[in-house]
Amino acid sequence: MAGLVLALVLAAPACAGAAEAAPDAAAAPAGTRNGREIYQRFREGLADPTCKADASARWRAHFAHAPRQMASSSDDVLPLFGYVVDSLRAAHLPTEFALIPFVESGYKPGARSPQGPAGLWQMIAITARNHKVPMRAGYDGRLSPIDSTTAAVRYLKTLHGMFAGDWRLAVMAYNAGEYRVLGALKRGGQTARNATPETLPGLSPITHAYVRKLHALSCLLEQADDREEWLQAMDRPVPLLASATVPDNVTDVTTWARRNGQDAARLQRLNPAFVGGRISRTAANPAHLLAIAAAPPAAGAVDTGNAEVVATPDAPEKAADAPVIPAEATIADPEPVPTEAARSATARRHTVVRGDNPSKIAARYGIRVAELLQRNDLHANSRLKPGQILLIDAALAAGEAPRAAAGTP
Repeated sequence: MAGLVLALVLAAPACAGAAEAAPDAAAAPAGTRNGREIYQRFREGLADPTCKADASARWRAHFAHAPRQMASSSDDVLPLFGYVVDSLRAAHLPTEFALIPFVESGYKPGARSPQGPAGLWQMIAITARNHKVPMRAGYDGRLSPIDSTTAAVRYLKTLHGMFAGDWRLAVMAYNAGEYRVLGALKRGGQTARNATPETLPGLSPITHAYVRKLHALSCLLEQADDREEWLQAMDRPVPLLASATVPDNVTDVTTWARRNGQDAARLQRLNPAFVGGRISRTAANPAHLLAIAAAPPAAGAVDTGNAEVVATPDAPEKAADAPVIPAEATIADPEPVPTEAARSATARRHTVVRGDNPSKIAARYGIRVAELLQRNDLHANSRLKPGQILLIDAALAAGEAPRAAAGTP
């Protein structure tokens, strides 16, 4: 089984207050983004967002814990899920693929199976080597969310193209191997463009169930925002993860964390490929960590400024819709003069989700309902649609700073 696995991270607790007190993605602290932004990017990338009431009832019950993991403050799931979603969106792939690690490893980067598969994507050694995942003494790249996700996305992109963009056939091939699925298409007299995957002959029940599992997970997350308490739990700052190159003079995770103001225990959880926190590297494979992007050094930290956080996750392709994560600036760097485009980009926007209304959105951002309606050419009885983008701030004049969201410093 060519299984690959993901790992989910960190869900901060919902504030006991109302949703308007939670920070918006645009106003989130440095190195974070709003959990609802991750959720929205996942939903926008789904190839099949439709769900029937009885769709995959067995597997919906089996994976009912997944939304709770994303909302839990004691789990590392949501930041990792966001990293994988970003990698898939950058490669123009359906975000159903971001659910594979739930099935394979429960989103645990260090997961190992007695049968041999390891990591977020539960790769076996031969699959990892075939997809250029570095494996050597002291370093198993299958346990690196960076190396394994890069390989998984590359492989899924190949399968997605091979099977005419049908995500169901691609995940069946991911589970059983592409040649088995090609053989099933031939035996069934079907082609990838007109296939009905559930009728393909000669494939195991496990392979057929793989599609149902992912669709059940997709439906669980697609409908999770029907519950207000779940939305409030997602409405929080979540670490924004990216690949960081480790300088040659740093030999352990703790030293890198101290120099860059990050939590060493969290970095070790996110990077179990470095056994005991010891950083292994070769000339062909420089060391990199999955770390919080653009996080400022902690007070009292020493030797800062010697690591660069890459702008986007290591994915086969970059795309305009991937988030731009600025590299950490040193104290000596002059403050850039904002361009007109940059000033425009600071204006906050809100993506509508189920349960939103003008009054609730206006209260969240500390503006009047009339302002919100006027800026978006709406009237008092306008119906808001999930996915609709609303402008929160008016166009900013040169030198004017955007207002902070209500309830934020």
